[in-house]
Amino acid sequence: MGTGEGCHMEGHNCIPCWQIDHAQSMVPPIRFGENHIPHGIHMLRAMRSQDVRRGNVVTRTLLQLSTTMAVPAEFTILNITGKFSMNKTLTNGNDTDTILRLQGVGWFKRSVIAKSTITLYVKHYKDDAGVEHIDIDQGSGIPGTREERGLNWQEREVNDSLFGPVVGKSRRVQASEVTEPFLATQWTADTFEHGLVESYVYSDTPRSGTTWIAHQTWGMEEIDGVRRYARHVKFIGPQGEVIETKLVYDYLGGL
Repeated sequence: MGTGEGCHMEGHNCIPCWQIDHAQSMVPPIRFGENHIPHGIHMLRAMRSQDVRRGNVVTRTLLQLSTTMAVPAEFTILNITGKFSMNKTLTNGNDTDTILRLQGVGWFKRSVIAKSTITLYVKHYKDDAGVEHIDIDQGSGIPGTREERGLNWQEREVNDSLFGPVVGKSRRVQASEVTEPFLATQWTADTFEHGLVESYVYSDTPRSGTTWIAHQTWGMEEIDGVRRYARHVKFIGPQGEVIETKLVYDYLGGL
């Protein structure tokens, strides 16, 4: 812990160093894409010293850190164009690793994915016929994957670079039409109003040699008081293993 009485950055109106050290111990590190900001220290330094004297440093810091990654109030499932990174604190890493293993992804690739920042670049639009499309470029430390979805509930065969041959379909659907409770609940009011994005993908077993189903719904969810883009996943493995988990994302802004 630092012992300085004042700020060590000359010319800045900053929090005393010992206050920064104390607050850092209570705030987790965060990432903006590949740029690591240790324990939110830059945000702490931007706060005025009188906030510290009022005892508000930790409360204000946690609020600033949590809302930084939130999706804006006007951001809805009607258009999810933007840049996101997976929040590995709010996403269960054990679940995601098990799912990847059951999908036939080897240990080395899973290890690289686990250590990498998973970033999504999402383009959401309608074609000339009025059909919604969601195209996603994903980076995760290995050669990136691209997902192209038309929300028309028509099956499409894809040779995925990570999972091999798969078949998938997607649509916009009201939560009341989704029969799985885990997939249909806990969304924001506007998501219930506009409808979820539903994705149903399964392995092309004769071509891939694996057998699994990944059933997802996407929308906005309030998690720990913060509005976030999330995916609910029900996964069924080759031996009937069932995993229900959430993928939670930080919002990094527009494309």
